[in-house]
Amino acid sequence: MKIDYYGHSCFAVNLPEARLLFDPFISPNPLAGHVDVDQIKADYILLSHGHEDHVADAVRIAKNNDATVIAAFEVASWVNRQGVQKVQPMNHGGAAAFDFGRVKFVQAIHSSSLPDGTYGGNPGGFVIASSKGSFYYSGDTALHYDMRLIGEKGGLDWAALCIGDHFTMGVEDAETAASFVGVKKVLGVHYDTFPPIEIDHAHAKDYFSKKGRQLHLVEVGGAVDL
Repeated sequence: MKIDYYGHSCFAVNLPEARLLFDPFISPNPLAGHVDVDQIKADYILLSHGHEDHVADAVRIAKNNDATVIAAFEVASWVNRQGVQKVQPMNHGGAAAFDFGRVKFVQAIHSSSLPDGTYGGNPGGFVIASSKGSFYYSGDTALHYDMRLIGEKGGLDWAALCIGDHFTMGVEDAETAASFVGVKKVLGVHYDTFPPIEIDHAHAKDYFSKKGRQLHLVEVGGAVDL
């Protein structure tokens, strides 16, 4: 799969049937000033939770593309109130079928509120099964033992995991998460955007490598094949 990375936790997965965009926080991101938000294409926008650094550009991009937003019930309802007509609410443990495959909304340990301060429901992650393979996006989360349940299902090709520490998993916990879900290839997200979550890239890659895994830290605006 070809993945385009737009900084922080925002990335797009290009599938034959659709383009999936996750957690678009671009225009306020000081590291993504060279990215033109209005040129970003998306058929579906998946939001892990309601914090501004995950939803800031969601409504704008959804309206630009007539995209469907997939999110927890409260986040989907908020997006709908902003004028986005196509939303798919979900909640923990639920799955839904789409033209590109299957989406399951899974546990994350974090918090969630919308930019206007309203309740954002439960944060989560996503397990995506598609014609080109399957992957897991953790969203913002602490390491938790339920990740083993994802791994026990098997079949994942890669995972996108938060690695910036302070508010989420750090490098060491993210590597453990990769072992729990059973992947060798990891796309690192939620790092470097703000001083508290800056990481040592060489150390992070080396730590994963010594555990037999490959950590991809993609330049903002860059791409990788996983």
